[in-house]
Amino acid sequence: MSLATNYLGLMLKNPIVASSSPLSHNVDSIRRLEDAGASAVVMYSLFEEQITFDSYYIDYHLTHAVDSYAESLSYFPEMQGYNVWPEEYMNLIRKAKQAVDIPIIGSLNGVSEGGWTDYAALMEDAGADAVELNVYYVATNPQISSIEVERIYLDILGAVKQTVSIPVAMKLSPYFTSTANMARRLVERGADGLVLFNRFYQPDFDLETLEVVPRLALSNSNELRLPLRWVAILYGRLLTDLAITSGIHNTEDVIKALMAGAKVTMMASELLQNGIRRIGQILNGLTRWMAEHEYESVMQMIGSMSQQHCAEPAAFERANYMKTLASYRPVN
Repeated sequence: MSLATNYLGLMLKNPIVASSSPLSHNVDSIRRLEDAGASAVVMYSLFEEQITFDSYYIDYHLTHAVDSYAESLSYFPEMQGYNVWPEEYMNLIRKAKQAVDIPIIGSLNGVSEGGWTDYAALMEDAGADAVELNVYYVATNPQISSIEVERIYLDILGAVKQTVSIPVAMKLSPYFTSTANMARRLVERGADGLVLFNRFYQPDFDLETLEVVPRLALSNSNELRLPLRWVAILYGRLLTDLAITSGIHNTEDVIKALMAGAKVTMMASELLQNGIRRIGQILNGLTRWMAEHEYESVMQMIGSMSQQHCAEPAAFERANYMKTLASYRPVN
């Protein structure tokens, strides 16, 4: 029996990947994820704002009072083309690659096209096996059209693809008007994989202090249904790898995601809540289920319950919608 899968051209020993989270903040934790059974680790995100701040901060200290002394005019290098970056992040990638045998995937989080996307190349130089783009953009301006929002994703992807030779995955939100069309355009722009879906964290109101406060709510298995649906629709229709990153908490969630068409299942909330030992427990459950149902490999499972053989998925979805509503019975 084989649990191996292939994601972004990387051969993985099983379909469970540790997704971007605080668990990748140090080498020891990354090593423990490998020991627990994770087949790859997505690093915590390097944010566009961090890169921009560091650049401004170093630029200020390099140029402050530069005209005070004549020799200062030629002492410092020109800032144009002067590379500045969060060195700790790149060093962590280098150390992680030396410490573990599983792939390390860098993560970039931003909202605009710009020089920050060049840091994907620094991740590649540090040894990252792939890059995941996490475009966290909430369109709050009523003057910005859906076309402009989509262009942000496409332009960022295009900029990164021009700077690296390693695979690039795009992490999507579920809020596009036409998810399938957007997915197709991203693949045409060069996305080697699509990760479904990004979770936008919602703020809350504190009625005592009358302040807007962050409320971090970890996922649960119910959140699997949305990415499960879209992976099942997209599988076989796009020449790219698909990953599910919302709602993976147990063996059943992993099996459903694979059968929908995901090459890998990405897990964070479950590990943060119940510990990284859960990876091994879920893999043991997957092995037992496959043996009981006579599956010889994970590859045999992938896409087996997708909609690629359905002539019109929209009609299928409509029929399922009506069936679901009809199945509910109110309490008397």
